[in-house]
Amino acid sequence: MAPEPLQFSIALMIGLLGATHCVGMCGGIAASVSLSQGDSRRGIPLIIAYNIGRITSYAVAGALIGLLGYQISGGSTGIILRTLAAVLLILMGLYVAQWWQLLTRLERAGGLLWRYLRPLAAKLLPADTLPRALLLGTLWGWLPCGLVYSTLIWSSAAGHWYDSALLMIGFGLGTLPAMLTTGLLAQQVRSLMQRQGVRRGAGVLIILFGVYTLPISALTGH
Repeated sequence: MAPEPLQFSIALMIGLLGATHCVGMCGGIAASVSLSQGDSRRGIPLIIAYNIGRITSYAVAGALIGLLGYQISGGSTGIILRTLAAVLLILMGLYVAQWWQLLTRLERAGGLLWRYLRPLAAKLLPADTLPRALLLGTLWGWLPCGLVYSTLIWSSAAGHWYDSALLMIGFGLGTLPAMLTTGLLAQQVRSLMQRQGVRRGAGVLIILFGVYTLPISALTGH
């Protein structure tokens, strides 16, 4: 069984729209990977390996939280979980649009794990071989990120651990266009993604996804 096509499409769109934030968080490391060979075109296999590692970590995290969500879902608990997921999508939209930065608190909480992983990631720089780039991406996938955390909690309401993992893969694939071009056209892409109009437009669309996700009929009894 796989997540509904609409759910997977939303996951893709969250990744695509949230890339305005991803470029700021991961754009620098992606650019350094692609330029580690001195020529961005020669660095294409490295940036692909880096992103494979990053998306693999998202999938693993999705499977873990999906397993937890499956254990506690059912009845009113399932409704609460889906409502929380929708609220977090709305908060994510506010975060991407830079209207309210509440999700930075989630990033600070995730910093506890990153404190141990960051020194390991630093030892892999420069990531000038495919294994080093792949492993760097795998570690970088655990970077404290409110966008990733809120998407994870949203994916936990999918029903099964493998559905959650697939949704996180969809999210990761959605971030690929920005992350791949950031590696090759770092400054140009970053300038575009940081424009206020682009961030606000992306934020509004993510908020609409959150409103759509709210289990209104279950909450009202209709």
